[in-house]
Amino acid sequence: MRGAKMDADIIVVGAGASGLMAAGRAAECGARVLILEKTDALGQKLLVSGKTRCNVTNIAELPQFIDMYGTNGRFLYGAFHRFFRPELLAFFKRYGLNTKAERGGRIFPVSDDARDVIEVFRKYLDAHKVRVVFDAQVTAIHCARHPFFTVTTPRHKYLSSGVILAAGGSSWPATGSAGDGCKIAAKMGHTIINLRPALVPLMVREQRLAQSMQGVSLRNVRAAAFQGRAEEIDAALMPREDYGRGEAKKTKPPLIESRFGEMLFTHFGLGGPIILLMSLSVVDALQNGPVSILIDLKPALSAEQLANRLQRNLNTHGKRKVAGIMKEYLPAKMIDPVIALAGIQGDTPAHQVAATQRSKIVETLKALRFNIKSPLPLARAIVTAGGVSLGEIDPRTMASQKVPGLFFCGEVMDIDADTGGYNLQAAFSTGYVAGQSAAEFVNSLDVNR
Repeated sequence: MRGAKMDADIIVVGAGASGLMAAGRAAECGARVLILEKTDALGQKLLVSGKTRCNVTNIAELPQFIDMYGTNGRFLYGAFHRFFRPELLAFFKRYGLNTKAERGGRIFPVSDDARDVIEVFRKYLDAHKVRVVFDAQVTAIHCARHPFFTVTTPRHKYLSSGVILAAGGSSWPATGSAGDGCKIAAKMGHTIINLRPALVPLMVREQRLAQSMQGVSLRNVRAAAFQGRAEEIDAALMPREDYGRGEAKKTKPPLIESRFGEMLFTHFGLGGPIILLMSLSVVDALQNGPVSILIDLKPALSAEQLANRLQRNLNTHGKRKVAGIMKEYLPAKMIDPVIALAGIQGDTPAHQVAATQRSKIVETLKALRFNIKSPLPLARAIVTAGGVSLGEIDPRTMASQKVPGLFFCGEVMDIDADTGGYNLQAAFSTGYVAGQSAAEFVNSLDVNR
């Protein structure tokens, strides 16, 4: 099967998480493998993942894992049954990397250093004689005469019997993910599901309000996204439970999603963990009309409890300035912006606060309102949603159902998940399956016939 004209049995396009796993596994299964990487190093996106600590997977059980990918999660059952968290952690340990579990079930290297994950794959590739060509951006893949693929870069054309497309999504372009894989797949006849940002901060129309609170990080708050303008949403609709991916309960309109936890204000709007989790739902809902986010700054208290508590404070400390009393309720930088929404200045004595103003403060604390303008651009997202249609990929093998010998893995496919190690586990699992399946494919060929 080893044709003299072949540069490799299998060419892997992209040296990210899925491509590294695919290349190593294909070579481990006996194929001659060549990686073409557009940047000058392995695993560029791995190096910045998990704030450079690299959250490789999660302790969640399989059903919960599947839920984290939304309706497309079912596609991963086959890959996860063949290569899931136990196999991944055993693989890392085999190459000298120990891991630990942290809050939220996230699993990291014990060293807290993503470079150690890259080193594992460097050892893996070296052990199985995988060749890597850097600064080699693939511009086209042609399959003019089965089973020969011509893979074109600006400097060279490479010939192989199989190709694994692991070129990533369109987020973090500095790491090499700039949508190349989807463009190539489309030219080869594949359907591309609309690419859009996921796990991305959100821009708001009330930019001055957000900017006035820029840098404030909040814990133990609830944010809820609604279809409709912020001023039209009844605050009574604010949920007390989480709704979204991985949650059993389904939302009822106009509620889109709800999350409890940490968030922050930026100069353009909203960011932080719970905002990122809700962002894809918001991005998709924006296609149907206005979207708003309401923030409950005091979710542990009902509106009535909060009103009674505030009234007691104002009555007890009637001569104090309102701004001083509000220090019990808000971070310092939020006090003036929040009470301004109630038409109150910070130096107003407490005994001068009218009942309507007091009610407005309570309402704002329970439902601080923002209209969403847009997400930040796709290039600023952590993950790309959309990609090669899963209906055109065999979930058992990651093989193209349109082009024999073409395989997919990782973010180039229409798979994305919440934060917590789920995206990298999907990349490693689909990469493993694609690598093994591609090796089985080329090993079954007689390319000299």
